Amino acid sequence: MVTFLKILFSAILLWISYTVITTSLKSNLLTEWDFLGDIPWMRATLWDFYANVTVIFVWVCYKENRVLTSLLWLLLLFCLGSIASCAYVLIQLFKLEPGEGLKEFFGKQHAK
Repeated sequence: MVTFLKILFSAILLWISYTVITTSLKSNLLTEWDFLGDIPWMRATLWDFYANVTVIFVWVCYKENRVLTSLLWLLLLFCLGSIASCAYVLIQLFKLEPGEGLKEFFGKQHAK
């Protein structure tokens, strides 16, 4: 299962990175913000994003013992969204020892 998750999150990370980069090359979010901010679904999507970042950040705070590391991940989650989420999950998956599974993935905290 861990190997499947590594492949899955690697694929998602590559796909979302490709999507963000190609979209950024075609469209500048900062110059289109006035128009996008008027769309109700865009506002709902942003609030959904903030809620999701909060949920993931709570897990990051549980997993990380250093406040500075947690705050760095908060900044990355806020600025990069799914790219940072996938990166964090992949880092956690690759830190698992041989024989460890999902129980350790979700519950194991980093040593100080």
